[in-house]
Amino acid sequence: MLIDMQSFYASVEKAKLPSYENKPLAVAGDPSQRSGIILAACPLAKKKGVTTADPLWQALQKCPELIVVKPHMQEYIDVSNQILNIMESFTDLVEPYSIDEMFSDHTSSMHLFADNPIDLARQIQKKIYLTTRVVARAGIGENKVIAKLCCDMIAKKIPGGVFHLQKNELDKYIWDKPVRDMWGIGSKMEKHLWKMGIKTIGDIARTPVDRLRAKWGVNGEVIWRVANGIDNSPVTLTTHNIQKNIGNGMTLPRDYSEAWEIEAVLLDICTEVTRRARKNELMARVISVSISGADFDHPTGFHRQMKLDDPTNITTEVYDAAKKLFHKFWDKRPVRRVSVSLSELSSTTSYQLTLFDDKEHQRAVDKVMDDIKDRFGDISILRASSVTSAGQAVNRSAKIGGHYK
Repeated sequence: MLIDMQSFYASVEKAKLPSYENKPLAVAGDPSQRSGIILAACPLAKKKGVTTADPLWQALQKCPELIVVKPHMQEYIDVSNQILNIMESFTDLVEPYSIDEMFSDHTSSMHLFADNPIDLARQIQKKIYLTTRVVARAGIGENKVIAKLCCDMIAKKIPGGVFHLQKNELDKYIWDKPVRDMWGIGSKMEKHLWKMGIKTIGDIARTPVDRLRAKWGVNGEVIWRVANGIDNSPVTLTTHNIQKNIGNGMTLPRDYSEAWEIEAVLLDICTEVTRRARKNELMARVISVSISGADFDHPTGFHRQMKLDDPTNITTEVYDAAKKLFHKFWDKRPVRRVSVSLSELSSTTSYQLTLFDDKEHQRAVDKVMDDIKDRFGDISILRASSVTSAGQAVNRSAKIGGHYK
């Protein structure tokens, strides 16, 4: 099964106050910090035309009576963990896919609870609702891809929110849908598929896989397999244990036009991602920087990466690489978003010693700063640039995932 929570953030907020029950409600970021977009809207708000990612002002035009609530990320994490515990009471094979979606395999345990998958799903729904007041939907299939397609395209759109999709029924329920509706297809891919005469999911399924592979390599085969409901990956507890990259980004509270301002933000982000790398005993060989311009109508910016001679998790080394990329590719136009990520990760159990750089001293400085932050809080020790007008470390310390706790 794929279990998905309906309008998760909004449902958690409505569960806290019964007076919200019959009113349109949306969770949105803080307009004063330029993050004023809709993160989740309840079904009543959606009926008024409010959709996820709408600017807040636009949502209020569509639904003037809309109740707007700021996100409370720690509460959503806590409820998600409650739901995970409920799922684990039905099977020991539960794989979180996101904060509000979970795969579960009931092959060996269903007989303990129900005679058929539909009855089992309804038991899970009931237990989640009674515990959290959140409505769950369940897509059921013989593998994760079919369960995901079933949940997204069928279960979410029918009364009761539960459907069991057989593989031999893909042509009946899925293949007539437009390609954009399929898991993994974005707007750019949609345009390329249309140019190839591929307009429905069935068109993808019937296209020779060699043609798609020639066009997009392994990604071409992936979309062909999804359209045909082919997936051999098991539901596993360790799927997300292998970390491929460590990254962070932030939307700035105003447009930054001066190089020193953006450098201060880069240092804040580099400090954060390298601390996470050290905590996980990982080093990175590749540093990536993304910059987004402030003009929505004429997008500017870049995404570039640099491969280092040796892997590192030293803050100053990562920052130096990020700063080089920034100055090389920045077009001097105002910036609204900055991101840094580390990839090609390796263990810290061994690393290359150098004769000419005092890296052990730098590692010692990082360790002292990490220890102080672990003991006294994220902003108990900061670099000077973090307390300038451009620094964002203090502001971000009060947030989870870019939103207030």
